[in-house]
Amino acid sequence: MQFRFHDTTIRVNMPDRAALLAAVAARWQAGEGFALATVNLDHLVKLRGSAGFRAAYAAQDLVVADGNPVVWLSRLAGRSVGLVPGSELVLPLARLAASQGVAVALVGSTEAALAGAAARLQAEVPGLRVALTLAPPMGFDPEGPAAADVLAQVADSGARLCLLALGAPKQEQLAARGRVLAPGVGFASVGAGVDFLAGTQVRAPVWVRRIAMEWAWRMLSNPRRLAGRYAACAAILPGQAAQALALRRGG
Repeated sequence: MQFRFHDTTIRVNMPDRAALLAAVAARWQAGEGFALATVNLDHLVKLRGSAGFRAAYAAQDLVVADGNPVVWLSRLAGRSVGLVPGSELVLPLARLAASQGVAVALVGSTEAALAGAAARLQAEVPGLRVALTLAPPMGFDPEGPAAADVLAQVADSGARLCLLALGAPKQEQLAARGRVLAPGVGFASVGAGVDFLAGTQVRAPVWVRRIAMEWAWRMLSNPRRLAGRYAACAAILPGQAAQALALRRGG
């Protein structure tokens, strides 16, 4: 599945979680790092308006579909991919890291959330080593000198998996920069996944997720912050559907 912009094409190149984990394992075994992004409608809105975000996304090695609308669009395009929410990748990636002897760094969110997530990971994943937890200050610029210092700390910690919980577009921009400054590290942009694990944010109940209404649950829980975001997402759906149909026809 792919999404075209006037200067960039973003491809969902990992069809499901199994393929993603296999690709991550292969990169670690080869001594290589990676950048992993989880594309959703909110990202597509941001990608339309930001050349910097498009450049960061183009630098991602692994891209999965995070959100049912992206999955539905892939089916419409005749290039179906599975749903792989970033928030559900934290534990599988941690388990894979432990099995490979790979240490983990947690970057983003807050110190309290990182401490809670690290404790939960180590309790649920025997043998996992959390080498670093780091919460950048408010106003953190992934393109600034402080970001270079963060990436240096990640590399120096010995971690080869860095879970980024900075939100889009900062986490994807930092991951793209990490591919240059810390090429041996795998950077996974997991958004609120760290906070869900720590319990500092509450995810929608399983039954809500099963009926593909997590977006509505989230919006109702914080309408002032999220209503505008979801309206913008809804506004781009007709155009994205037209692109998907054109892709199906070979356009």
